[in-house]
Amino acid sequence: MARGGSFVAPEGGRVRDYSGGVTFSVAVTCLMAASCGLIFGYDVGVSGGVTQMESFLKKFFPEVLSGLKSAKHDAYCKYNNQLLTLFTSSMFIAGTLASLVAIGVTRRLGRKAVMLIGGIMFLTGSIINAAAVNIAMPIIGRVLIGFGIGFTSQAAPLYLAETSPTRWRGAFTTAYHFFFVIGTLSANVVNYFTNRIPNWGWRVSLGLAGVPAAVIVMGALFVSDTPSSLMLRGETDKARASLQRIRGADADVEAEFKDIVCAAEEARRNEEGAFKRLCGKGYRHYLVMTVGIGTFFDFTGMIVFAIFSPVLFRTVGFDSQKAIFGAVIISMVSLAGVVLSSFVVDRYGRRFLFLTGGTTMLIFEVAVSWIMADHLGKHGSVTMPKNYAVGLLVIICLFTFSFSMSWGPLKWVVPGEIYPVDIRSAGQAVNLSITLTLSFMQTQVFTAMLCTMKYAIFLYYSGWVLAMTVFIALFLPETKGLPLEAMRSVWAGHWFWRRFAVLDANKQEVQLNQM
Repeated sequence: MARGGSFVAPEGGRVRDYSGGVTFSVAVTCLMAASCGLIFGYDVGVSGGVTQMESFLKKFFPEVLSGLKSAKHDAYCKYNNQLLTLFTSSMFIAGTLASLVAIGVTRRLGRKAVMLIGGIMFLTGSIINAAAVNIAMPIIGRVLIGFGIGFTSQAAPLYLAETSPTRWRGAFTTAYHFFFVIGTLSANVVNYFTNRIPNWGWRVSLGLAGVPAAVIVMGALFVSDTPSSLMLRGETDKARASLQRIRGADADVEAEFKDIVCAAEEARRNEEGAFKRLCGKGYRHYLVMTVGIGTFFDFTGMIVFAIFSPVLFRTVGFDSQKAIFGAVIISMVSLAGVVLSSFVVDRYGRRFLFLTGGTTMLIFEVAVSWIMADHLGKHGSVTMPKNYAVGLLVIICLFTFSFSMSWGPLKWVVPGEIYPVDIRSAGQAVNLSITLTLSFMQTQVFTAMLCTMKYAIFLYYSGWVLAMTVFIALFLPETKGLPLEAMRSVWAGHWFWRRFAVLDANKQEVQLNQM
């Protein structure tokens, strides 16, 4: 059992630490919640590989396949087909709508129910994709998977933040992105082997998404809901039992339980109008972070590398099999980055990783643009010299590593921990809906932008990386090591946000001292 203590908050205030360590119940519960990232990552990874498979293109997009074999085709425009990109992007717009619907479901039924519903949608969409006989079916299947992503991605990071021990919350919440990368890696490995199967290999790739979906459904049936979620629904005894179970039979949970009760009572008094409060004066800092992190996350350009890396490698001259193998390498590098992040996020903090990752990502993205400008599409060639193509792969790997140790996992860690409980679901839903909407827009227009802007598209993304790094340096306070129920105090000590947060923090401090 971890020893209790206290953390020193900004402005000299004190917020309490809680008893309890990493128990078997915590590990199992967090493993199930983090596994929701597995199916998200798998469906992101599988689509990029499938959309460049000749068997898939022959079945649904023969005009794209014939364009690939044309020597006169512009090197940057090989995959510029809006219906083809709709197959990929439809998942994200469906996820946006589902994430907003999930707020009401979460409030009434809890986080566990939301993940169960999402898992069922994943499973149904995977079956439809594998059985597709016309282009409408895989798009419908992707929409259903998008609904599942909207539900599970809204609930899972909050599930992780609310059940994990305070001092290791960053590492536990990082697990969502860890499983996302595992899912992407698994999809790329599957694509590598199914690409060799003529005519129906794509069916195997899309259908295997049903395996992790079934695991999520089974897992959601056997874990308990979070203490905060149970308290919000008035189930006090179940909330206490759930907290005791996840903290350990010998842990003293009274201090943490009282803080959860206090936060839940305040949330119930303000049960309606969470979105309106999020836009109010006392919550303005949360709204800015919600919009800022969600927006900048997508404009790093990583969504392009994650989904379209096989397409990008085909563009610069790799054959289909080598393009998918390049995506496998990128996924393995990404996994190494997120593992490193899980070890250092609670030691060095969120800001350190954000700023380090942003700086290195900027350098590598400019390098990608420079290589493509100098060596792709020159002298009438539709491919890039082999040594430069390999160099491009190496630089993309370095960019991916930088992203995966910083913005990748922190996109889920920071929004999952900064909100007070009365707007926690609403804040997470807004953050997620922004991310999924922008992912939809980018995946839908990327091939057209690549065709029009050519190498300059990566200069466009690098400009956003510079802006987001400055944004984090100026406006994000450090949040490592603070209990969720005392998170407001850190905003009251920030040079800019204290003008909006100080009254809210003082109110919370009085409530804690009265316990």
